Amino acid sequence: MKIDPIKILLDENFIPDKKFYFISGNEITLMEKITALIIKKYKKNEKVSVKEINSVNNFVNEEGLFENKRIFFGKNCKGLDENNISNIEGVDGIFIFIQENSQKLKKIKNFFIKNMNSYVFDCYELDRGSKIKILNQFLNINKIKIDEDVYWLLVDKLDPKYIFLENTLNKILEIDSNEINVNNINKILAINDSGKEKLFFSLLNKNRDIVSAYKEKILSASDVNELYYFSKFFCQLIIDCNTVDDYNKKIPLYLFKEKNTLIEIYKNYNSKKKKLLLNLLSNTEKVLRKHSGLSMAYGLRFLLSIKKITIS
Repeated sequence: MKIDPIKILLDENFIPDKKFYFISGNEITLMEKITALIIKKYKKNEKVSVKEINSVNNFVNEEGLFENKRIFFGKNCKGLDENNISNIEGVDGIFIFIQENSQKLKKIKNFFIKNMNSYVFDCYELDRGSKIKILNQFLNINKIKIDEDVYWLLVDKLDPKYIFLENTLNKILEIDSNEINVNNINKILAINDSGKEKLFFSLLNKNRDIVSAYKEKILSASDVNELYYFSKFFCQLIIDCNTVDDYNKKIPLYLFKEKNTLIEIYKNYNSKKKKLLLNLLSNTEKVLRKHSGLSMAYGLRFLLSIKKITIS
C-alpha cells in the first residue's frame, strides 16, 4: 500500500501496523526521518530491539525465547525479491527497507504496493504544497501567529530537504513570537545558508584550518546534524560513482564553483577507501539513531575522519 510520507509525519495518531515498510526515493533526510518515526512509534507502544541487516538472502532470525520484538532495518538491502520476501513473511518481526532510487527496484516496489501488509513511502524533495502543510502544523502546534508576508517568505525560502527545513523551524522557536518578522526570518535563512557544506570542500586543507572553520561555522547540535547530512550526501556520491566522468555528471549544478575541488577529493578514492567511508557513515548513523543527534565534538571527529580516509 502506498502512503504519503508527509501525511504520516503530520499525523500524531499514526500507528504503524504493517509487517513491511519500504522507503525509497532520493531525499535521504526525509527517508531517514520516516524510518526514525516508525521505530519511535513502535518503541512507544511496546518493547522492541532494532537490528541492522544487509541482506534477506537465506534470512534466519536468531531470536531468543524471551527477547523483545525485533525491527530489522536494512539500507540498500540485498536479496529483495518476491521469493525472499515471501520466505520472511512468517518471521516474528518488522522489516524496514530503505532503498535509494533505481530502475531495478520497480518490480519489488510494485510487489510491496500491492501487498496489504506493507507501506510504501516515496521520499523526494518537498514541493510547495508539502512545505505549506508542514509550516501550518508547526504554527498551530506552537501557537505562533505571523504576518502574511512572513508566512509566504517562509513558504518560498524554506529548504526542500526535510532536515534543513526542520532545523529552520527549530531556530524560529528560539526567538520571541513578537520578533518573528521579515528581517529576523531573513537572518535565520542567511544563517542556514552560511556555508556549512563548505567544510566538506576543505578536506584537502590543513587540519588546523579545518578545525578553525568548524569552530566558526558549527555553533549548535542542529548545525552538526546539518553538516552530517551535507557530508553524507557528498560521501554517497563518491561511493556510488565508479569513474571520474560519472562523478562529474552527478555533481549538482549549483556547485559549479566547487566542482574542481570535489573532483580532486574523488580522485583520492579507490574501492578500499570507499568501504572505509561506508563504514564511517554506518557507524555515525548508529550514534545518530541512538542519541538523536551528534555532539559538536563528535561532528569534528567525523569530519576529520573523512579527511583521514581521503588522504591516506
